[in-house]
Amino acid sequence: MAYRPTQRLFPDVSYREVSRVPRCTAGAGRRAPRPLAVVDPHGLLMLSRTLFSCTEPSEIVRLAMRHVSALGPCTAEAGYLATGDGVSRVPGQDAGAPTVVDARVKELGGADGSVSLPERSWTWAFGLRGAGGPLGYIVVSSHTEPDEQGYFLLSTLVELTSAALSLAATRAPHHDNAGELSRIRAERDTALRQLDTLRSELHLQKTVHETLGRVAASGGGEKAITRALHELTGLPALIEDRFGNLRSWAGPGRPDPYPVRSSAYQQEMLRRVAREEGPVRVKDRLITLVRPRGELLGVLALEDPDATADEHTLFALEHAQRSLAQELLHMRELTEVELRLRRQLIDDLLEGTDEASAYARAEAVGHDLRRPHYVVVVHWPDSAADDSLTRAVEKAMVTTATRPLITRRGDRVVLLTRARPDGDALHAVLAHELGRPDGAIGVSTRCDSPEGFPRCYQEALRALEVRQNSHQRSGATFFDDLGLYRILGPGNDLRELEGFVREWLGQLIDYDAEHDTDLVETLSCYFDCGGHYDDAAAALTVHRSTLRYRLQRIREISGLDLTDVETRLNLQVATRVWKIILGGRGR
Repeated sequence: MAYRPTQRLFPDVSYREVSRVPRCTAGAGRRAPRPLAVVDPHGLLMLSRTLFSCTEPSEIVRLAMRHVSALGPCTAEAGYLATGDGVSRVPGQDAGAPTVVDARVKELGGADGSVSLPERSWTWAFGLRGAGGPLGYIVVSSHTEPDEQGYFLLSTLVELTSAALSLAATRAPHHDNAGELSRIRAERDTALRQLDTLRSELHLQKTVHETLGRVAASGGGEKAITRALHELTGLPALIEDRFGNLRSWAGPGRPDPYPVRSSAYQQEMLRRVAREEGPVRVKDRLITLVRPRGELLGVLALEDPDATADEHTLFALEHAQRSLAQELLHMRELTEVELRLRRQLIDDLLEGTDEASAYARAEAVGHDLRRPHYVVVVHWPDSAADDSLTRAVEKAMVTTATRPLITRRGDRVVLLTRARPDGDALHAVLAHELGRPDGAIGVSTRCDSPEGFPRCYQEALRALEVRQNSHQRSGATFFDDLGLYRILGPGNDLRELEGFVREWLGQLIDYDAEHDTDLVETLSCYFDCGGHYDDAAAALTVHRSTLRYRLQRIREISGLDLTDVETRLNLQVATRVWKIILGGRGR
C-alpha cells in the first residue's frame, strides 16, 4: 500500500439525502501544564529542541534516524543529504541497508517512494525538503505497514528534520536571511501546534481504547457497550437488531413505547447506510451497521438531534461498532454451539444412552433431565424443505416454563418437554403459524428417566401414526388415549386391521349401509357398557326392548353367538378398531 501523506485520520464525509457528519477541529484549546512525558509521549517536542539547536546537517539526520524507533515498530535503514550531483549517504548511523538502496534513492529525484529490502514487508524513502528543493532522505522500514497514526508521527518527524536542515542552512553566512529564518520559525510553530493537536487526539483515542477495552475484558455485553459509548460521547447510545427492534439503550430520552418501523422503511434505510463507509447521519441519528464477516447482526447508533458530533465522536462510535461486532459474533457462535449440543443430546436420548452421560451433558446445556418429560413428535405436510416447522414449534413452546430440547428427524420435529403439552392448543398455535391446519401431533406417556426416552419416542410415533391413519387426520393424539390399540403393536398394517374388521363386522357394516341402521354402533356401545342392557340402552337413548331387538338382529345377520367368550372378545376388538382406527369405516 503506497504512503499517502495527505491521508487524514478521519475521512471527510458529504451531505446528500442521507448526510454525513460535518467535521470540526478539536483539541485547539490549551490546558493546564502537565509533565512532559504526558504532553509529549513520543518525545517529538524534546527532539525538536535538539534538532533546531544543531548546526551540522549530518548530525541532524542522524538524530532523526535514532528517534524513528521511538515512534513505533519501525527502523531507520539509511539517511541521505542532497549534493550537487544527487544524494550521498550520511555516515555514522548506517543501519545496514545495502548499497542498492543508494541507487534507488537517486532514482526518486526528490520525491517520496518505496524501496525494496530483503526481509522487510514495507520500506519507504521519506524526502527531506526545504524551500530551495530536496534536502535529503530518511529510509524507514518495518515488518508491517504503519497505521494512520504511525504515518502521522513519521511525517511529523520528517517535517521537523526538514525544518531543522533548512534552519541550519540559513545559519551559514551566505544564507543568513531574516525572512527565511522567520518562515522556518513559522514552520516550527506549525509543527508544534500539530504536535499539540496530535497529543489531544491521542489522549482522546487512548481514552476510547481503554474504556471499550475494559468493557470487552469484563464481558459486559451489549448494555455495557452502549453505556460506555454514552459516557464517551455524552449522546444517547442504542443498539437495534436488523429488524429495528430495540436491544439496548443508554442515556436519556428513551422513547416509550419504542417506535415500530415498517419493514419496507427498515430495509431501505439499511441499504442506504450500507452504501456508505463509516457512520451515516439519518435524520437525528448517527448510524453504523454491525456486520462482521459480511453478515448484518445489528445496528449501533447515537441520538444527535443538534448535530454536535465531531471526529472524536465518530472515532468512538466506530470503535464501539468493532467491539459490538465481536460481541454479537461471539454470541452467535455460542448459540450455534449450544444448539448443536442440544440436538446431539436429544438424538442420543432417543436412541438410548447411559444415564450418567445424559445427566452431565444436559446440565452442560442448562437443561434439567432429572424431572419427568414427555416426547412429542410433530409432522406437518410440505414442511420438509425448510426450517419453518422447527421455528414454528420453537415459537409455540416459548411460553412454557422451561425451554424444551428440540431436534429434527426427517420431516418431523421431535421435542422433549417437562410439561405435558395441551395438544389442542399446541395444534392451534402451529396451524396459525404455518397457515394450514392439516398437521398431526403425537405425545408419549410420561418418561421418568433417560433410559425410557427410546420407548416414549416409539409411543409418540405410534400416537402420531394413529392420528394420521384415523378418520380425523389433523390434531393431537396422546398414547395414553389409544386404549386397546396400544396392545396391537406398531408393526400392524392398516390393511390387516381393515381385513380383521371386515372378517367380524363386514355383514353388519354392509347391512347398516344398505338399510341406514346403526347395528355396528349398537354392538360397540353394548361392549363399551360391559354388556349391561340398561347402561347400553341409556347410552343409545333407546328402550331396553329396542336394544334386545337390535342384538337379536345382529345375531341373525352375522350368524355369531354373542354368548361365546372368544367371539365376544374378537367382536369387541373389531368394534374398537372400527371406531378408533378406522373412524367408523369398514370398506
